[in-house]
Amino acid sequence: MEQTLILATVLLGAAVIAVPLAARLGLGSVLGYLLAGVAIAPIIGAQAAELQHVAEFGVVMMLFLIGLELEPRALWGMRHRLLGLGGLQIGLTTVLLMGVFMWLGEPWQTSLAIGMIFALSSTAIVLQTLDEKGLMQTSGGRSTFSVLLTQDIAVIPMLAFLPLLAFRSPVSINPDGSVTRGIETEDTAHHAMSLVEGLPAWGVTLVTLGAVAAVILVGVFLTNPLFRYIHHARLREMYTALALLIVVSIAALMGLVGLSAALGTFLAGVVLANSEFRHELESDLAPFKGLLLGLFFITVGAGIDFETLLNKPGLIVGLTLAVILIKGFVLYLLAVIFKLRGRARWLFTLGLAQAGEFGFVLIAFSLQQNVLTQSLGADLLLVVALSMLATPLLFILYEVLSRRITSEATDDPEDEIDEKGTVIIAGIGRFGQVVNRLVQSSGFSTVVLDADLKTVQTMRTFGFKGFFGDPTRPDILHAAGLDDASVLVVALDSKEAAVKLVKYARSHNPDLHIVARARDRVHVYELYAAGANDIVRELFDSSLRAGRYVLENLGLSEFEASEAEMSFYHHDRRVLRELAEVWDPKIPIAQNSAYIERAKASNRDLESALAQTLDEAERKASRQSDSPAFSHKPKS
Repeated sequence: MEQTLILATVLLGAAVIAVPLAARLGLGSVLGYLLAGVAIAPIIGAQAAELQHVAEFGVVMMLFLIGLELEPRALWGMRHRLLGLGGLQIGLTTVLLMGVFMWLGEPWQTSLAIGMIFALSSTAIVLQTLDEKGLMQTSGGRSTFSVLLTQDIAVIPMLAFLPLLAFRSPVSINPDGSVTRGIETEDTAHHAMSLVEGLPAWGVTLVTLGAVAAVILVGVFLTNPLFRYIHHARLREMYTALALLIVVSIAALMGLVGLSAALGTFLAGVVLANSEFRHELESDLAPFKGLLLGLFFITVGAGIDFETLLNKPGLIVGLTLAVILIKGFVLYLLAVIFKLRGRARWLFTLGLAQAGEFGFVLIAFSLQQNVLTQSLGADLLLVVALSMLATPLLFILYEVLSRRITSEATDDPEDEIDEKGTVIIAGIGRFGQVVNRLVQSSGFSTVVLDADLKTVQTMRTFGFKGFFGDPTRPDILHAAGLDDASVLVVALDSKEAAVKLVKYARSHNPDLHIVARARDRVHVYELYAAGANDIVRELFDSSLRAGRYVLENLGLSEFEASEAEMSFYHHDRRVLRELAEVWDPKIPIAQNSAYIERAKASNRDLESALAQTLDEAERKASRQSDSPAFSHKPKS
């Protein structure tokens, strides 16, 4: 018991120290987990392999939750990217890597297995990083997700196909380095509980496909009745127990037939995507997924065999670089063919250039089926781990390259702007849409710019004209009439892009009136310093209205609550301008003594101002109620 608690303390302590530090340095949480694993490897020693079996449930649950988000109909809608982009990536990468290993002297069966192993990328690391960096909804992120999804699905036929590549007897390495087939070792003689042990290759394939069919049938016909049965107990923890039962039982079945547990649960997730209990499953499993996924990354870092690496540094590092370069070449080629541009092309290329966690599964299965030698398997496991460790560095390289790309990466060319307007609206989200409708309905012309093609197309569907293009680009701004425009409305989601746009517009048209949306107070100060005239905090007005409703329900009249709202509004606007004068971007607000003193004084002034406003409102309401205009007496 004490040993388990000490191990848990070491794991959690390493994560708590390394992950926030890596995130603060801009390296991402995944690299933090991996480095934490490397750091504690000497402490946990041989327990890393045992922990990895537990931690793999993080990947299992992640694939199950991804499956829940994908209805079969949605998968059918993605078929062109799945079969085209994803299928070509797997096929080309497998063939090229197979050729490389055949050139290195491996049999074609072994080389083909290695090609399939390295054709897969890390779903866990890539999706986590895309989500952290907000890249999932970009064109490059969507293409990356499509390929990862194809790879995850492809593991099923790969696992079914690998037994057909097996040599008839176990594989071993002689002292002189030659390969011998047929020497059975103690390790190969020992088998875990299995439904496919002793079956011929075609039998293994049939049992594997039967297990997949069983998962689908159970998901379709039995899951909903089980949930309804649990629902009658009205115990919240039973939902969690059933969710875990589904995942664990499918993982166990997949293990019995030698299949990947993660792929089995992914299929179950897709089958259950239309279930009425889908959201229950998601909320119950999400906490387990996050914790176990972090543990998985730690065990990957701890499992790196530095002794083998030091004994064969040239071979291991060379193979790792070869895998990354060959996969990168294939991915870049496909990005060109499928017309990914700019940042999207580099995100797609660098984000998928590593090997993945399913490589561990395929290597272990290949060793079990005598497709790989033990020595080669150990080397390949190290190559997979090192390439995964390099993934966060590839994303850092992507960020460096993306900063050098001036144009926003898109799948479609930007519109040619053939109109100029009195009002330019940059950004047509919920905020920009309301401004645009009000201004146009009042009889004034607008030119709308937005970098999101789908948003512009939706806008056109409802009869509003807009142009697809990056509003921060000088050429697009001048084409829209920046030099002669009267008003510029800045409604961009990115705070940095909004400040950049305001600075450029102010420097090129000093007479332009700039109305900008701000996210928070600090953003207000940044926009004010950049030259914006009117700054609207996106939640300020709605918060004031909500506060007025609260006052009305606490006993104030509508008139008194309205007066209090307007007094607060004018006071806050005045104080905000005063605070902007003492704000210093180089000093955090909590350490800016002048700012703190002015803010405290404004709070005291606000209390006095509101008290005075309410007194005046009460007296005014009293006078109005006594005036003839409020009298109900008939005129004489």
